Amino acid sequence: MSVKSIFLLLFLSVSSVVLNAQELNCNIQINSDQIQGTNKSVFNTLQKSMMEFVNNRRWTEMSYTIDEKIECSMNIIVKKVENNVFSTEIQVQSRRPVYNSSYNSTLFNYKDNEYVFEYKEFDQLEMTENTINSNLTAVLAYYAYLIIGYDMDSYSRLGGTPFFQTAESIVNAAQAADLPGWKAFESPRNRYALINNILDEAFKKYRNFFYEYHRLGLDEMSANMTNARARILAGLPVLREANRARPSAIIISSFLDAKNDELINIFSKAGEKEKTEAVQVLSDVNPTGADRYERIMNKN
Repeated sequence: MSVKSIFLLLFLSVSSVVLNAQELNCNIQINSDQIQGTNKSVFNTLQKSMMEFVNNRRWTEMSYTIDEKIECSMNIIVKKVENNVFSTEIQVQSRRPVYNSSYNSTLFNYKDNEYVFEYKEFDQLEMTENTINSNLTAVLAYYAYLIIGYDMDSYSRLGGTPFFQTAESIVNAAQAADLPGWKAFESPRNRYALINNILDEAFKKYRNFFYEYHRLGLDEMSANMTNARARILAGLPVLREANRARPSAIIISSFLDAKNDELINIFSKAGEKEKTEAVQVLSDVNPTGADRYERIMNKN
């Protein structure tokens, strides 16, 4: 039985037969509204091929049940198509269930502004181990491993490391193949920067907090909301510490992109002292969101 199987059997009280199912249940949407005069069928074919590539491929050697599949989405906006080269941006999100509730918590929310690839209608999307020959599949594989890594990090301390390391290998191979959107010098907020942050020893405390936030915080809300919220509050200074050490680190801004509304809802039900502490830390980490965090003080 896989590690995740053990965790979910403990957390979700789900009785099901273990199947060798794929890991992801990913909804992929392609928005081609900006493109005029192009045969729209190519976008439908591409979307179907992407869905099959991501959802039908086994990304790990772990066994997943149908109920354990990771819910995620990839929304792709096509900005230009020229000579079979697609210039797009992609928004990737993943989520996981919170124990003993109907609530799903967003784990990963990231916008990638440079997803450029070649595609002809009915091209087969293929990828072999240790070989990167297409930016189309390389980016999809990279985010598949990030989604799995974030999911595992939320269930066990640093549990996503092997999958993040595989994503790092894709980055290295894509750099060697001179594909767009992967090089360190191109942007402080690209795919290289994100995986570099995740595996940087400087952010190990953050990743431990990520686990505690979900497993010891959110998953314990139904049993004792006061204690669970206190655990989350106790960990928030880790965000400030990491941000001061590496200002504007993409891993921290990505966390807040996923968690801002959730944090506001959690602490809006707290006492005045906890509200004040939470607002101070979050505003320090993300000054541009200070007005937003003030909603914590004004809600009951």
